[in-house]
Amino acid sequence: MILHSNIIGHGRPFVILHGFLGMGDNWKTLARQFSELDFQVHLVDQRNHGRSFHSDEFNYELMSKDLKNYCDEKNLKDIVLLGHSMGGKTAMFFACEYPEYVNRLIVADISPRYYPVHHDTILNGLSQLDFSFVKTRLEADQVLEEYISDLGIRQFLLKNLYWVHKGELGLRINLDVLRENVSEVGEALPSHAVFNKDTLFLRGDRSEYIGERDEIIIKRHFPNSNIISITNAGHWLHAENPSEFYNAVIKFVN
Repeated sequence: MILHSNIIGHGRPFVILHGFLGMGDNWKTLARQFSELDFQVHLVDQRNHGRSFHSDEFNYELMSKDLKNYCDEKNLKDIVLLGHSMGGKTAMFFACEYPEYVNRLIVADISPRYYPVHHDTILNGLSQLDFSFVKTRLEADQVLEEYISDLGIRQFLLKNLYWVHKGELGLRINLDVLRENVSEVGEALPSHAVFNKDTLFLRGDRSEYIGERDEIIIKRHFPNSNIISITNAGHWLHAENPSEFYNAVIKFVN
């Protein structure tokens, strides 16, 4: 099965991979900006997310193969590949496994190392959404608020809501499988994995996902990489400081 995508513009292929519990459409505003510089931007939904297929299997090896199948289906070669968080891990796995497909790699606020599970509260909140009783987005937000105080995170999660039928809401994500396999999201890049082409790591200056110790790990796997901090930004650096994020990406790819 081929991943769902939203394709914007014409020109050099530029593939963007969203993070855990997200979807390609989260990147639509930046994608339009990239497309104005002669890029054809592919906003891809990874398996069990967005409008892409659901599967009981979920790990980075499979998600890398999903992306290879997508590139083959769309005849994409020499791509610019950008991934955020979980999408950044997929992008790293893919670039190391299939380097012939990638011209330049951009990884947003994630390191190749292992991360412990830290999504439990969010997943528990989403699991409390009983759509036999929850009939509006406001009601869904009220349920989530009992678990997640941050309005921005709740708004991000609520983008997964859609109308299954008239009057019946549902979630696009495959919640049961993602809960069961959440430990896969933090898995480290294999120790032997190396990508020798130009790579840019972008980190939020208020984020703890890429620290000083990560710089050594990054250089081991990506010897031709640079790390740049985006100011006034946390883990969602592309949303918190989109102009600085955009300028850093464009300077790198051009």
